[in-house]
Amino acid sequence: MSGTVLREVKVEDAVGLVLAHDLTQILPGTFKGRLFRKGHRVTEADIPKLKDIGKEHLYVLDLGEGDLHEDDAALRMAAALAGSHTVFGEPHEGKTAIKSALAGPALSVVAKPVVDEINALGEIALATLVDGQVVREGETVAATRVIPLVVPAAKVAAVEAIAERYRAAHGGEGPVSVRPLRKLRAGLLTTGTEVYSGRIADKFGPVVSAKLEALGSEVAEQRFAPDDRQTIVNHIHYFLEQRYDMILVSGGMSVDPDDRTPGAIADAGADIVSYGTPMLPGSMLLFGYIRGVPIFGLPGCVMHDPFTSFDVLLPRVLAGDVIVAEQIAAMGYGGLHR
Repeated sequence: MSGTVLREVKVEDAVGLVLAHDLTQILPGTFKGRLFRKGHRVTEADIPKLKDIGKEHLYVLDLGEGDLHEDDAALRMAAALAGSHTVFGEPHEGKTAIKSALAGPALSVVAKPVVDEINALGEIALATLVDGQVVREGETVAATRVIPLVVPAAKVAAVEAIAERYRAAHGGEGPVSVRPLRKLRAGLLTTGTEVYSGRIADKFGPVVSAKLEALGSEVAEQRFAPDDRQTIVNHIHYFLEQRYDMILVSGGMSVDPDDRTPGAIADAGADIVSYGTPMLPGSMLLFGYIRGVPIFGLPGCVMHDPFTSFDVLLPRVLAGDVIVAEQIAAMGYGGLHR
């Protein structure tokens, strides 16, 4: 704030200038609080209100060359960072939110190295969701923040340069964006002789259907199979013949000798990306591809835990990601959910 000065002006001459301090309004017996905050830019409509609280003169900031008001800085940062399917509004108190503009569920795309580099600059802040989080229309994906009232323009120029470097390397895409989720039709096979025979009620179907529907997809058909390896294989092949976009096989995913599901998925011809994920709950999840179709082996925790490894991988599949083993291995950091 080296070139910025504080001066006193008449209220009538303050239009367009920036308040250097908060202004309080007191209404005896009813209200006492802030009428205008520090950093507010005075408008014509403010003059009667200022006179009502006894203000004939104000202390305002004259921005020096090379300085930016917090709101202007926050807005420029948001404009530099915002990518596909996002919007950002007017700044408020040095903050500007970048929000999802897609109707329905979508997936956040956040470049963590960019976030870290910007936050290392000092005096400015960028807070974001983690990459790959489900968001809905109007929900905030990231927010820019300026810490002091006035910040050197060079700081914001540095943010813009970081964002531009990212865009140059990513086909013009901004560091904070949103991707739509595809509407997929899934075949669900619930295994287990106890369910197949009717001894216990199926719990997987309603839960899995609800998870897919919440993300804009659907379970197109559910089938049941006893704990018989070849029968499970036959059902998987049936789902392939129906050309479903995704296959979900639930139950029988532990290491017990009579749990047939993992072996049956392999016997059906699936290329297993990973059997087991470094995440709790959901460590026994299996994921792979069979003739290019994503296939999940779902452990029992999907029935009763609200957030598992299935909830991490499913949105990525719906967004069109090709899941590789390295992505699953990386789920361990932050993968403990209590």
